[in-house]
Amino acid sequence: MANSEFTAPAFNDARSTDSSAIYARITWRLLPLLFACYVLAYLDRINVGFAALQMKSDLAFSDAVYGLGAGIFFIGYFLFEVPSNLLLQKIGARKTITRIMVMWGLISMGMSLVHAPWSFYLLRFLLGVFEAGFFPGIILYLTYWYPARYRARAIAVFSSAFAVAGVIGGPLSGWIMNDMAGHWGLEGWRWMFILEGLPTCLLGVVVFFLLDDKPTQAAWLSDEEKKIVQGEIDAENASGPSKHGLSSYLVAMRDPKIYVLSLSWFFFVCGIYMMSFWLPTIVKEMGVSDPLHIGSLSAIPFSVATVGTILIGMHSDRRLERRWHCALPAFLAGAALIGLIFSHGNVYLSFVLLSLASLGIVTTVPLLWAILSEYLKGTAAAGGIAFVNSLGLIGGFVCPFVLGWIKTSTGSLDLGNWLVGSGMALGGLLILLVVRPGVRTLKNQ
Repeated sequence: MANSEFTAPAFNDARSTDSSAIYARITWRLLPLLFACYVLAYLDRINVGFAALQMKSDLAFSDAVYGLGAGIFFIGYFLFEVPSNLLLQKIGARKTITRIMVMWGLISMGMSLVHAPWSFYLLRFLLGVFEAGFFPGIILYLTYWYPARYRARAIAVFSSAFAVAGVIGGPLSGWIMNDMAGHWGLEGWRWMFILEGLPTCLLGVVVFFLLDDKPTQAAWLSDEEKKIVQGEIDAENASGPSKHGLSSYLVAMRDPKIYVLSLSWFFFVCGIYMMSFWLPTIVKEMGVSDPLHIGSLSAIPFSVATVGTILIGMHSDRRLERRWHCALPAFLAGAALIGLIFSHGNVYLSFVLLSLASLGIVTTVPLLWAILSEYLKGTAAAGGIAFVNSLGLIGGFVCPFVLGWIKTSTGSLDLGNWLVGSGMALGGLLILLVVRPGVRTLKNQ
């Protein structure tokens, strides 16, 4: 896989000082656009959780049908993620991300045509197929622009977009479902899919004209700035393998540590999609019935997570420490999810626990990917990142399906809280076991 240890760049040399302004320019140029793309990606992925407030009764869907449809997205994602990431490495991020966004935007709008379980399953599967490779593709893309010492905060800002999607998406989805219901004879949830899918298509076209594939192609950097950035990236990648294409994927498959980190990602993904797909239902069961109010209240936990994730990511970069910054939030999320079982009837305590759970769950994302992006170097990054993400995202299918079955069978999500909360804690423990104390090393090299 990678070299026996992560190679930390020199943090105190003159070039590090001089280059900080360059990376600030890169951040302002790239991250706002990538952030906006991920907000829309995540909104199109999870707005089915808000649609369920009306769609389940309109179409007579059970919680089990809903859970399977929500989760089947990840089967399509799993099957096509690695090919998509390898294609990005070959043809570049600009063309790949444009293709992904335009196609998934169209499929998301097509969700407004759902009328039976089979059409629900089919469109959710296709949404996964066309969105496949977006998140790991961006993680790979950031390794082209940022050396390791800047990467955690860049990934944290990008990853926090899915928390922001929760902040924006809740009130927006609730408003559309409330105020657009009945226009042109369409239910509110159908309007929500149309109006939230269209911007994705438009932004995908914008990406084609604004995104540069690599620093050497950026007209807004001087030749000297390009040399500095590319030199740092090349120096870090020099210790990585020289495999390309499918070979880079096979390299990842032979590394046992990758499977352990994939299992951690699996547990974290279960937490992510429990919050994403079931939070509106959890809020509704607290006694809130109006979709707009449900959406507004659902934004509270994601708001806490947004701020906390960025601050913790910055602190991790300053301390040059990853393992505890990733594991402790996982433990916090696990404790909060289990604590929710004992807070029934106490709305205020429930929202505190939901906020802590969201903070812990969301924070694990950039820290785990900072660890992985520093371990997977050179050309192995494309296949390796996609491999880890595809294995972990099996949790995106398992979790909604199992929670839907639990909810249908027991009428409660309490058992689901136990399972997901315990998984979050186990994921954090695995990080401590496999990641060496220090900054960029794995145990038992």
